[in-house]
Amino acid sequence: MNIGEKAPSVRFKATNGLDTTFDRYHGQWLIIYFYPKDAPPGCTIESCDFRDYEKDFSLLNATIIGVSRDSLPSHEKFKAKQNLSFELISDSEEILCQLFDVIKMKSMYGKQVRGIERSTFIIDPNGLIRYVWRKVSVKEHVQEVLNQLKTLQHTKGTEVI
Repeated sequence: MNIGEKAPSVRFKATNGLDTTFDRYHGQWLIIYFYPKDAPPGCTIESCDFRDYEKDFSLLNATIIGVSRDSLPSHEKFKAKQNLSFELISDSEEILCQLFDVIKMKSMYGKQVRGIERSTFIIDPNGLIRYVWRKVSVKEHVQEVLNQLKTLQHTKGTEVI
């Protein structure tokens, strides 16, 4: 998915029994972040950073959703352990990962493996992708997303980094 494209209306399942599409969020901003796995340090820090800034996003009419290939039971445990109040999508069949083009070949312990490239997307109230981060570095990323959301709400500019 690229800037200016409409978010796909594919059904997905998420924590808290959610079974819906992105159309459900029409009229509000949506922050979707893809992360490799529940619980590793980088993924935990990123998720907790989104948790810590969730009120700021909410005041800007934005909903946060995390996505990984982990199962719903794994997501529920991770969510409870880290006190995350936003939903986590289970994309075990990689449908969203493929649509958003976040599955990449990565090197792990000298072996090539397929995995999620940490990425974040801002989707506007009309369902259009307005900003994309690829190869995200966790440190200060969530603050950067919040700042970009504020900018987007005041301008029409879009960019990919």
